[in-house]
Amino acid sequence: MNDTIDADTSQNFKTFLTDIRIKATRQGISKTTIDHVFNGLTPNPMVIRHDRNQAEFTFNFWHYINSMVSNNRLKNGKIKLKKNYHLLKQIYKKYGVQPSILVSFWGMETNYGKHLGKMNLVRSLATLSFDLRRRKFFTKELLILLKLIDQGKLPSNAEGSWAGAMGNTQFMPSNVAEYGVDADKNGKLDLWGSKKDIFYSSSNFLKNIGWHKGERWGREVTIPDNFDFSLAALKVKKTIREWKSLGIRRADGKDLLSSLPPLSKASLIVPMGYKGPAFLVYRNFHAILRWNRSILYALSVGYLSDRLDGQPVLIAKSIDEPSLSRDNVRYIQVTLNKLGFNSGKPDGILGLKTRNAAHDYQRTNNLATDGYVGYKLLQELKKQNEH
Repeated sequence: MNDTIDADTSQNFKTFLTDIRIKATRQGISKTTIDHVFNGLTPNPMVIRHDRNQAEFTFNFWHYINSMVSNNRLKNGKIKLKKNYHLLKQIYKKYGVQPSILVSFWGMETNYGKHLGKMNLVRSLATLSFDLRRRKFFTKELLILLKLIDQGKLPSNAEGSWAGAMGNTQFMPSNVAEYGVDADKNGKLDLWGSKKDIFYSSSNFLKNIGWHKGERWGREVTIPDNFDFSLAALKVKKTIREWKSLGIRRADGKDLLSSLPPLSKASLIVPMGYKGPAFLVYRNFHAILRWNRSILYALSVGYLSDRLDGQPVLIAKSIDEPSLSRDNVRYIQVTLNKLGFNSGKPDGILGLKTRNAAHDYQRTNNLATDGYVGYKLLQELKKQNEH
């Protein structure tokens, strides 16, 4: 597996930083700040290693959700929910984000503040900016971080995750700049130690990215036999009435009911294919996805929130299926491309293009068209290569 930086061969890191200096100076960031944070700066290979091995890219649904919504995280979450409930209710009145959702994000991001990250943020973001995979995004975040440091809002040695996120709910610099709230009004934005700043900032962010007060994120459902799985996709949106007419029911067998406005639409997703659990997800699910684009992450946030509110475990039975390694995903991508189904550049990272290619392959070969990229598809494609 290649954990090296995919960089422009015409540049070395020092030359790259010179370009960043020019951009930062044009944005009004002082020479003093730039000189201070860039002094002796080197890329961090550990950051690239983390970037290439994210759990969302390799774990299947059951492995991921059982790990993220563990008994220990649920137990501690209930304690945190009770301890901070008065403050969380105040925030709910202002922003409309229910307490269990905020605690769920807190638990998912840092295990309730236990894992805030100990990597220097400037070094992490400079490394990711130098790397070509997401250079534009991380360069923007690096420049915003430098501006926040220059303005005295963040210390120059601020630490966080390998990806440049900081504080109890892991805000990127752009989110700190745009949505950070000094709720305790002490002149500082403290996402590490101030509960008010942490929860107010997180709620302000969620409201601005589309959270709707009083609405569910989604629910577990059952699918009838002979269902057209081409409808199981986030891009397919139907009203609750339309899903009911297609035979979709709650996982407990009851009819679907909705607190959503009558014309609101939902999507059906099957994160582990037609044999796995199914979820009908609403517009608040898309807000969670704007926080983190991983479907598995978003499902885990919603499910942990439900459990914190006292709702039962999932009804679908766990499937013991091996997770895919990055090499497995790359093999699938290469094979799909060879067979004429465009999965994009084979990078071992499971994204929308790979799922769409898998969906087209399934449809062409009269398989269940659920778009699921998993162990069964890997075995199927290996058989194809043998012929």
